[in-house]
Amino acid sequence: MGKKKVITQTEEEAIKEGEAVESAVKKAGAVSASKRITQGRVYIHVTYNNTIITVTDSKGNVLAAASAGALGFRGPKKATPFAAARVADAVIEKMKRSGMEEIDVYVRGIGGGRESAIRTLVNKGLEIRMIKDVTPIPHNGPRPPKPRRV
Repeated sequence: MGKKKVITQTEEEAIKEGEAVESAVKKAGAVSASKRITQGRVYIHVTYNNTIITVTDSKGNVLAAASAGALGFRGPKKATPFAAARVADAVIEKMKRSGMEEIDVYVRGIGGGRESAIRTLVNKGLEIRMIKDVTPIPHNGPRPPKPRRV
């Protein structure tokens, strides 16, 4: 197997990585908003590997989207609650341009960023009308194995 190598990060590298994430959040893209949209939906898809947040209007037209990978997080850092909070910050910045104030939140999946993404939405002053968990659940599951013959 060989020896395992432990990679250490210097302070300069950590600062550069933080600046890269900050710049990615700021340039995350502009939202074209010809009309003011006051109500919408926020879909938070959280997995063990990534966090994806999509904002739509009440009809389902996508207004903004962001993910931890698009903001510059790589590897296991994408699945952290900190990354989910940063993704929510980036999406909120896009939402504010269109004037959205009231949202319905739909959360799908299991992962570390569920609560931190919702907390960030609440702390940024958005009025949350509803939080719904839409994680798919199997009703009957897979077929059980055949009995063992000895």
